[in-house]
Amino acid sequence: MRELWISIRMTVILTLLLGLLYPVVMTAIGYAMFPRQADGSLLVRGNTIVGSELIGQSFTSAKYFHSRPSAAGNGYDATSSGGSNLGPTSKALIDSVSKRTKDVTESESVQASQVPIDLVTASGSGLDPDISPAAADLQAERVAKARGVNPDTVHQLIEDNTHGRWLELFGEPGVNVLKLNLALDSLH
Repeated sequence: MRELWISIRMTVILTLLLGLLYPVVMTAIGYAMFPRQADGSLLVRGNTIVGSELIGQSFTSAKYFHSRPSAAGNGYDATSSGGSNLGPTSKALIDSVSKRTKDVTESESVQASQVPIDLVTASGSGLDPDISPAAADLQAERVAKARGVNPDTVHQLIEDNTHGRWLELFGEPGVNVLKLNLALDSLH
């Protein structure tokens, strides 16, 4: 009977400590050190929240840069994030990548060998907000033509919105699609 009471007390103590106190303390530290990130890195234009730097969005108009495909069930819904879990020999994966490649080659007027892999495959989370600089450059001509602006202006916006490796060591350079499209909208 003594062991039962010890087990119950330890369960209550650990639940309070690790289930309540620890998350509250970590959240408070997060808000104190990184308030913008703790609120979701939201991007606001005027009084309207237009999105988050951390979650991709679907852009289909020719005048916008298109995001990396989403593997999430409902587009870029953060509540259903996750990869497709399809392996490299999966027929479903091969078919979806083939279809996306065909769509990109048609919309960008390029050969399939010129299509960057991140325009036809989803990221591990399915919500990646970034594309590679090569993927952005591939779309620049279409966007410039659709907006009636000089392609050099669009390429400069890509360069201005390209972030490098973290600490010059980790990750790859990328372009946040939402930020780039907002910069495009601010041209006019």
